[in-house]
Amino acid sequence: MFASAAHEDLSTKYTFLPTEKVLSGLMSAGFIPVDARQVRTLRTSPLHAHHAVRLRRRFETISLRDSAPEILLLNSHDGSSTYRLLMALYRAVCENGLVVSRGAFPAICVAHRGNVVDEVVTGALQISERFDQLAAQVERMESRQMLKSEQLAFAERALTLKYPDVAQAGMVPAQLLTIRRPQDVSDDLYTVLNRTQENLLRGGPDPEHHRDG
Repeated sequence: MFASAAHEDLSTKYTFLPTEKVLSGLMSAGFIPVDARQVRTLRTSPLHAHHAVRLRRRFETISLRDSAPEILLLNSHDGSSTYRLLMALYRAVCENGLVVSRGAFPAICVAHRGNVVDEVVTGALQISERFDQLAAQVERMESRQMLKSEQLAFAERALTLKYPDVAQAGMVPAQLLTIRRPQDVSDDLYTVLNRTQENLLRGGPDPEHHRDG
């Protein structure tokens, strides 16, 4: 994020603009970075690797039960990525970061040329203008109660998305429904989604601290 130049293998046609300057433009427009991470890589310089920054509006008008709408900014300085902006959600109770499907809201891509800062800021504003639609969808999911059989079918499908050969998963679908904390004791679709994703990403439930879903 703080690279001072592009990767040395890139041509002069590549317009370098550090992510730091793009973030400054976003902050001036009312967006605040709340988290930043980058991938570990052996193929390229760590200084130019893919990185992700989550941003929220300084003054948020959307109020959800336990989540906050965000914008996810992705970039790299090795020529492998444009600036990409995606609509996202962050559920504080489990620190679960969700990204809205590109089918529901396409990513906004800004190439490394031209007036990058203005284009990224414009894209961020366009995304934030639809936060109310995102919130409405979350509230619909929170109001949809799922039967146990529906939850299990949901977990089965989620497991096959990550492991086409379920035998290689090292876990069974029911484990993805494990309840890790009191706030997850609910059968609504949004809570089931978050429980499933958390258990799937962490490789299954903590064997010492869990309750069956």
